[in-house]
Amino acid sequence: MSTGGSQQFDLEGRVAVVTGGYGVLGGVIAAGLAEAGAHTVILGRDKERSERKATVIREESGGVRTLGLSADVTNEEQLRIACAATLDAFGRVDILVNAAGGNVASARSDDRPVFDVGFDAFDEVVRLNLHGTVYPTLVFGDAMAARNSGSIVNISSMAALLAISGVSGYSVAKGAIDNFTRWLSADVARRHGPEMRVNAIAPGFFVTQQNRDVLLNEDGTFTDRSRTILAQTPAGRFGRPEEVVGTAVWLCSDAASFVTGVVVPIDGGFSVWSGV
Repeated sequence: MSTGGSQQFDLEGRVAVVTGGYGVLGGVIAAGLAEAGAHTVILGRDKERSERKATVIREESGGVRTLGLSADVTNEEQLRIACAATLDAFGRVDILVNAAGGNVASARSDDRPVFDVGFDAFDEVVRLNLHGTVYPTLVFGDAMAARNSGSIVNISSMAALLAISGVSGYSVAKGAIDNFTRWLSADVARRHGPEMRVNAIAPGFFVTQQNRDVLLNEDGTFTDRSRTILAQTPAGRFGRPEEVVGTAVWLCSDAASFVTGVVVPIDGGFSVWSGV
């Protein structure tokens, strides 16, 4: 019996939509999916940045078709326009990676009680991360459901698993994403068959533009928070963005055809270490 080998990871001819596709993690995932053969749609609020990233991916991947589109992931109308444009260009949607999200500075409570965080700031961070994952899933997932086939990959966080100081709203949203991933995976499989799959990736700590000031001092040395994180990480270092790509490609490919409803940590052991 042939196992298919590396061919199971081939995404040639499939169409992948990546929200937040010009961000640090979203960008490397989009490039990785294209390298595996998928036609790739970069979706973000800034059309120019989306188009620029799509051009770079097209050139670096040897010519897979790419498209840069603008949409706010919390705006239903913009998402539906983007989905229609994707279907017009490619005729189908096979993969959705919900990489848009991040923390909101005004919602942090590192140096103050959580009770001092404004309701509007809490709403903003929850809406960006939770609604910004659910809304694209409902729009692009519907296009997948019409064909009874597709892979959705959400981005969770260590903050969904463990209490991490200063990020209450972000933690609540990511915890809800884990629940949404499990709930939706069961629902779509039962309604649309086993080729509709929903999973999530839970990155550990990576240095990105959003958290750079929290993790690094101006001279590039580690902050106290970084040292605490690294002491809790058996691998003893921060992750590299490209280290999420293999898991993303696997979850989107036939190699994971019987995998649904899981949240895969990519964290250097952070989530399993007791500290003792």
